[in-house]
Order: sequence, then C-alpha cells, then structure tokens
Amino acid sequence: MLDIFNHALRLKADPSRVVVRPFHIAWTSNGSGPSRSERLVTEVLAMSPGEARSQLEIVLKDFEARHWQTRRVFMTRYDEIEGMLGLDGSQIGDEKRQLIGAYFCHEYSYAAAALMNPSAVPHYDQTGMPPGSLRILMSLRAVGEGHISSVAFREGIITDGNDLTLAPEPPFATAADAREEDEAHVPEGPVTVYRHRDSTLSGTVIFPITRAQSNGLEDLRITHFRHDDGEEEWIGTYTAYNGSVIQSELLRTRDWRTFDLVPMSGSASRNKGMALFPRTVNGRYMMLGRQDGENIFLHASDDITAWEGGELLIKPKFPWELVQMGNCGPPIELDEGWLILTHGVGAMRKYSIGAALLDKNDPSKVLARSAEPLLAAADQDREGYVPNVVYTCGAIKHGDKLFIPYGVADSSVAFAFVPITSMLAQMA
Repeated sequence: MLDIFNHALRLKADPSRVVVRPFHIAWTSNGSGPSRSERLVTEVLAMSPGEARSQLEIVLKDFEARHWQTRRVFMTRYDEIEGMLGLDGSQIGDEKRQLIGAYFCHEYSYAAAALMNPSAVPHYDQTGMPPGSLRILMSLRAVGEGHISSVAFREGIITDGNDLTLAPEPPFATAADAREEDEAHVPEGPVTVYRHRDSTLSGTVIFPITRAQSNGLEDLRITHFRHDDGEEEWIGTYTAYNGSVIQSELLRTRDWRTFDLVPMSGSASRNKGMALFPRTVNGRYMMLGRQDGENIFLHASDDITAWEGGELLIKPKFPWELVQMGNCGPPIELDEGWLILTHGVGAMRKYSIGAALLDKNDPSKVLARSAEPLLAAADQDREGYVPNVVYTCGAIKHGDKLFIPYGVADSSVAFAFVPITSMLAQMA
C-alpha cells in the first residue's frame, strides 16, 4: 500500500476576496440620443461641488476599506475613459473625476464560486530557505460571477517532513493590468499584463482580456522551463474559452511581474489539457495533449507556439480510467525517466489521479504506468460542485517525495505528499 500523506489544509471558495474591475457601459448611442456613458458623465458634471463630494463620500464609505488605494483606482479608471468620451480633465475637479471613475467600476468576487485545479512550481526566490525546505508558487483556477475563470496565485513553503505553510493573502487583491487604452476594441492577442508594483503574487489575479479568453482562463499548468542556451523562464499552458470555442495558449514570464499571454497555433492547440515538458528533448519542444478527448498524445515542435499532429502515447487500460484519460500537468524529470501524472475517469464519472513513466531520451516510449490510482475521490473528497472529481495541473518533486496540490470536486484544493520510490516500485 502506497504511504500517501494527505495534509489537513484545504483551500475553498471565498466570496470575500474581491477586486475592482472595469464596469463596461455602452459607449455608443442607440440613435435616439447620447450613449449611456455620455448621459452618466453629463449627470455627474452637472452636480454641484458639494453634491459630488457627498456622493463620493458615500461610495468611499462603502468601498474604501475593501480595496487598495481606492481613490487612485477611481482616478485611473477616469483616465482610461477620458479620451473615449472626449473629456477635458483639466476642467473637471478631482472629486468629480473620482466619482466618474467609480461609476465605471464594479466589485468582482473572483473566487466566489470555486477554487480548484492548482499547479505548482518551485518559487523563483529560495533566499534563506533552510535544508529540507522549499519555497513554492501555486497557480489556482478561481471561478467567480458568471462562472468565469481567472488565474490566482499562492506562495508557500513545503518541507521534507510533509509540512505545508502558505503565505497569508494580503487584505487587498489586485488585478494584473493590461494597460489597454481603448477598451472598446478588445485585443485579439498576444497581450502583456503587469503585476502591480505594490502587489504580492498571493494578491494578484489575471483575468480574461482577449476575445478568445472572454469566458475564462482555465487550468494553468506551469513549468520552470530551461532553454537550450541556458536561459530560464516560467511557461504555463492554459485553456482560453470564449463561451463556445476553446483554444490553448501560453503564459510566459521571466520575473513574475510581467506576463505574456500568447495564443498557440496549429491543429493540436485547438484542444484543452496541453502540458509542456520543462526542456527540449533531442532539440525539440515536447508537449502532452489530449487531442481526441480520450487518450494522451505526445507532440513535438520546433516552434513553442505552433503545434500540429501528435502521436498516440497512452490510452485507457485499467478500470478506473476506461472512460477517458488526460495529463495532470507538465512532466517531471527523474533519473529514471519522465514522470507524468495522469487523470482517469471510471464508472459513475469518478476521477482518479495516476502516473506513468516515459523514457528520458525517447518520451514516446512508455516504461511503466500505475495500475491503481495514487489519489481518488473518496470520503470528504467526493462532495462538491462536481462530485467525485480529483484533478491537478502540476506537481513538484521535493527530495524523495512528490508534492501534489489537487482540486476536489471542482470546489476546493487539497494537498498530498507521495513517496516517489514507492510509487515507482508499484508501477508496471
């Protein structure tokens, strides 16, 4: 029996985690008069200074304690719309500008519905870590109003004694900023977003920006990628969803302050669940995918943003995975080969997490795979928005163990430590 340590900590949806987001009001007229935006601004400009001050004070009483630098946020929002409405800010007082900005903002609870499907990588800053400890960085799929998914982050520390400590979330969350001047024209991508200079990663959220992402950024799978020339960056694959079409894209960063969101091209990228190897193999980029929604495929490319074809790698074999399979994050390089986590769906749509081992020099060769699940929906892990689901988007090797953060029932996040030697010994 595999000796898996399940940590007591659980992360759950939290409607109190809110950010200020742009509130989009019609910019164009319906032909019978000014647009809603123009009418709204006209009403504010017509207020007396005292009335504008009074209305702004009401807004600040409700929201100033809930958000970081609320007045500056309102002023920044005003600046974004000034040009679109042809306003002259030099003729408008600060209080009216802040009030106009407030009318074009709203509060969004980004994790009110669910928090799930994490991935994890070693943190970029290991300063001061004692032996046996590793600072980590996790991405999480946060689901809010309208069931729209965004990317949130948490930082923490794991130890070789199965300890996990998460850095506290800051009182204020902030959205990564795309710095788009004209929101009436939605960018098609690629697009760059920036973490605010005063925001920690644990307080940063990346929201959909482009048309392809409009209904969600889903299931980010992050890996610490080392290029052939020695350069390093963190690259994650995720699913962009516009309400009807899915598209795989890349999140790329070298400093965790600037993030490039880059669409991928090619037939393979028109599917979800892709996962990038952390380095090239035989001079080519490698990716896992699930192109038919049932089996795991292996892809190779000379261009990290272009993915075609693919060859069948693993198909369902054991009872717990007979319905379908997929990867559970980027491969992890061991001395023995490439370790990949898989998910399988069995009877009653019960999800389980398993593993497979690929040849290090030729990943198309499957050396071994787990006949029994490492983790499966059971007991308290059965209940939630989507029952009987366990799912991860990426694990970390730390010492002789695998640290696996995983989603539970599309509702919360749990954590497990798995001994690697024992796990490999049970694979066939």
